[in-house]
Amino acid sequence: MARCSNGLLGLLNAGVLVLAVVVLGGGIWLSNRAATTDCERFMERPVVALGVLLLALSLAGLAGALCGASCLLWLYLLALFLLILVLFVFTVFAFVVTNRGAGWVVSGRGYREYRLGDYSTWLQRRVENSANWAKIRSCLQDGKVCEKLGARRETMDQFVGSNLSPIQSGCCKPPTGCNFAYVSETVWTKPSGFNSTDDPDCTTWSNDQTALCYDCQSCKAGVLANLKNDWKKIATVNIIFLIFLIIVYSVGCCAFRNNRRDNSYPAWK
Repeated sequence: MARCSNGLLGLLNAGVLVLAVVVLGGGIWLSNRAATTDCERFMERPVVALGVLLLALSLAGLAGALCGASCLLWLYLLALFLLILVLFVFTVFAFVVTNRGAGWVVSGRGYREYRLGDYSTWLQRRVENSANWAKIRSCLQDGKVCEKLGARRETMDQFVGSNLSPIQSGCCKPPTGCNFAYVSETVWTKPSGFNSTDDPDCTTWSNDQTALCYDCQSCKAGVLANLKNDWKKIATVNIIFLIFLIIVYSVGCCAFRNNRRDNSYPAWK
């Protein structure tokens, strides 16, 4: 007679199977889009890989739980254990590397500004790598974050009181310390006689709408601030997912024990 744990494991893996099909379909849709951006190309392979992994795990779990295939169920439990271990390590790592860094309050401004040196060394190295930054820069341009900011057509008073996102603050305008004159959200005039300041971002800034402050240290810091917020959310979701996986793993262990017990009985029993 089928054990309750086997049925429950089969039900849980049926849900994972549906999720795998949805994720895999999303990855295939991304790869087949006519106008695929660099960001979408960057995302499609991990999404497809995740879909394939979930599909393989769910099928192995279903076969092991409902068909009594102890070998498949053992492989399923091994893969699940490794997945739990990897997720646990990633969650701890995410909290450690995002523990440092926060925006600086600017007097008389509604937004914060960001400094690259405030973030962990590991994160700094990721954005300072020229190949990595070229991809991130392309994503920022594809996302048209600064273009949307420039379309607001705000006055100076409206702009300084607005609550900009870390990327808008770091990439779409020069640092406040440069003392540039405001023309529009993404156009600023350098004062007469300007040569350079202690902040290299003031020199890097350009009114060219394809350049702006995309190569500034403040832009890299803004990206890390945004990444920090995203990783904190992902780590929180991972904790919930880990609890779910541990429950599935426990049910799977019971189902594996049931299979071995059933297979050890003679057929006539």
